[in-house]
Amino acid sequence: MKVHLIKKQTIEAYGAANARSRPSLEIWLNILKYADWERPEDIQISFGSADLLGNGTERVVFDIGGNNYRVICKYAFGDRQVHLFVCWIGTHAQYNRLCNQGKQYTISVY
Repeated sequence: MKVHLIKKQTIEAYGAANARSRPSLEIWLNILKYADWERPEDIQISFGSADLLGNGTERVVFDIGGNNYRVICKYAFGDRQVHLFVCWIGTHAQYNRLCNQGKQYTISVY
């Protein structure tokens, strides 16, 4: 199923505000554009470094730009497409702080 990215403008705005992240985010967006997923494990086929979060959260963490940036998304597999909701984006260091607080499972700032 094709992927429908919710809040693409969040990714674009982050790239505009953080110029070093822009090329890597554009590559990520391009891969998403052609992704075809039938089950959560297919996300990891498209993005080998993606981590599916547990605890029934239906969330995935994408490592972007050589692990310099992280994007947390919630996914929902529908009948015809996969909805991918951007929940959070930041640097690897910011993500580590988020994890230390246990917020990677619940954060939703967008």
